[in-house]
Amino acid sequence: MDTVAMRDRVMRKVTWRLVPFLGLLYFINYLDRVNIGFAGPNGLTAELGMDQKAFGFASGIFFVGYLLLEVPSNLALHRFGARRWIARIMISWGIIATAMAFVPNATTLSVLRFLLGVAEAGFFPGIILYLTYWFPAYQRAKVVAQFMAAVAVSSAIGATVSSLLISYGDGVFGLSGWRFMFLAEGVPAILLAGVTWFFLTDRPSQAKWLTEAERAWLTEELAAEEKATEAKHGWTLRKALTSPRILALALVYFGIVYGLYALGFFLPTIIKGFEAQFGTAYTVVERGLINAVPYAIGAAVMIWWGRHGDRTGERTWHVALPALLGGLAIPIALYLGNPLAAMIAVTVCACGVLAAMPTFWALPTTFLSGAAAAGAIGLINSLGNLSGFVAPYLTGALADATGSQRTGLWLVGGAMLMSAVLVLALRRGNEHR
Repeated sequence: MDTVAMRDRVMRKVTWRLVPFLGLLYFINYLDRVNIGFAGPNGLTAELGMDQKAFGFASGIFFVGYLLLEVPSNLALHRFGARRWIARIMISWGIIATAMAFVPNATTLSVLRFLLGVAEAGFFPGIILYLTYWFPAYQRAKVVAQFMAAVAVSSAIGATVSSLLISYGDGVFGLSGWRFMFLAEGVPAILLAGVTWFFLTDRPSQAKWLTEAERAWLTEELAAEEKATEAKHGWTLRKALTSPRILALALVYFGIVYGLYALGFFLPTIIKGFEAQFGTAYTVVERGLINAVPYAIGAAVMIWWGRHGDRTGERTWHVALPALLGGLAIPIALYLGNPLAAMIAVTVCACGVLAAMPTFWALPTTFLSGAAAAGAIGLINSLGNLSGFVAPYLTGALADATGSQRTGLWLVGGAMLMSAVLVLALRRGNEHR
């Protein structure tokens, strides 16, 4: 069998074996992370006696725990293997997510949200690192896009799923609807932890589901690529964790993820505008379907853009261009009086945010490998996800100060434009070295 035929056959097998399952895990992960947003206005704040400030604190403290342990968790995955470590992460977060169904007060809720961040730390960057063990660099943007489509799916249907669980779960097991939602969405992580332990394979050399020739080809292909990367760049773990280049990449990711979290704030306003314009009220399912539109289109664009990036081999503009479009779309949406036109602008923003993310993760792995890659990916993800705490806090604070959402969402556009400019500056800096 010639090399091209072998490559296509092996990559097809590996993709179908790993990507759908990892996408399912990420879907559950993302839903457990954000479902507090659905619980808050549906009984949680009233039952626990929380004001908006306390609720915002409980929502955002997740990212503090997440930040603290991202790098150590990713290094542990590199050392102990993905199968064991990802299963450990999942059972930890599943237990904590389930325990949130029984919180007696706001303080306990905040503690559990902090611990949920600690438990989840390392999951997403761990998967990004794990994919580098299986896919050569020329296929990574495409496969990360396929994996990250779970974010779009979770964002698209998460509101509907969570709302239905709250509506129809009220009174089940004697629990309030929001408590039943936490219970129902926490248990799958625990169950899938066991599946993960037996289903995942740490390295291609251990894959019994590949033939001996396929294992040998993939192992040699990845080993040659890693050797070439180390010979050309030679990054140590210490250098990766202290490099201004890595910190700059974290800032790029911060701006992109800032846009992702902002979509969750602005979209309900657009949907409310539809109700006012057409003089109607939407059901839970109808609101969920409207909410799904930008994410569904964004997911398709993300997968196509990731494939395009791999095919051309270009990375920088595949991050900068969608970030630029997304950053411009949000301010435009603010000044469109027609909800349908505003929805189109928000959809463009969703496409920009989602398209930028997979190719972004192909950037650090072009010059990092081994422990350096594990540490740097964890650091970039943890610092970038600080936007999950900063975005809701600043958006709320600016809305309180100005009486409008516009200032906060101008900041969103600015953050994404910053990412576009900075990633282009990084390429220019590398060209002049």
